[in-house]
Amino acid sequence: MNDDGPSLRERRREETRRLVQSWAMRLFVERGYDATTVNDVARASGVSPMTVYRHFPTKEDLVLHDRCDDLLAERVAARPADEPPVRRIGRALVDATRSLLGPAGGARSPEHDLLLARLRLVVDTPALRARHLDSQYATRKALVDAVLGDAPDPEAEFRAQAAAGACLAVLHVALVRWAREDGRPDLPDLIAAGLTAAFDDDSGRPPASRPTR
Repeated sequence: MNDDGPSLRERRREETRRLVQSWAMRLFVERGYDATTVNDVARASGVSPMTVYRHFPTKEDLVLHDRCDDLLAERVAARPADEPPVRRIGRALVDATRSLLGPAGGARSPEHDLLLARLRLVVDTPALRARHLDSQYATRKALVDAVLGDAPDPEAEFRAQAAAGACLAVLHVALVRWAREDGRPDLPDLIAAGLTAAFDDDSGRPPASRPTR
């Protein structure tokens, strides 16, 4: 039988990864990031320290690891190829965030609370802030590769790099404000508003919400 879905082994690995990260975040919030060791996380999760390191090579990865780069790249690749890179990336950022957090005005989801806790840790922990900056390079590369597809050229790559860097800067500003306001604003709307302010157009807005001129 042909099955394109994840294997049982892959599903179990993902379940273990989620369990370990969930316990890590709980301990980091309760005890503080610096006061919590990888051994503490392993004991709370009911796994060995080696298992933790197999899924998360560094302590920082317990906070920063996610699958958002893949989701963003998929959303960018799915948008019309003739859209300007800023618009493709901007709308993908808004759409992906909406997909993760759910509809505006709804109940706070576990994903909402997890993202908020992660952001607070990053803001308050110097080691995490430094690693977060490094992770931005990987996110930018994923976005640029999705924009370029299979036929990159130097000029197109330059434009895609500039667009991705600018959109990620807007995303960072929106995330910081969202965290400071305890996750109360609608994050996708904040990102869209930031993109509009930065580029003086509707880069983050879906076509249906374009203002009439």
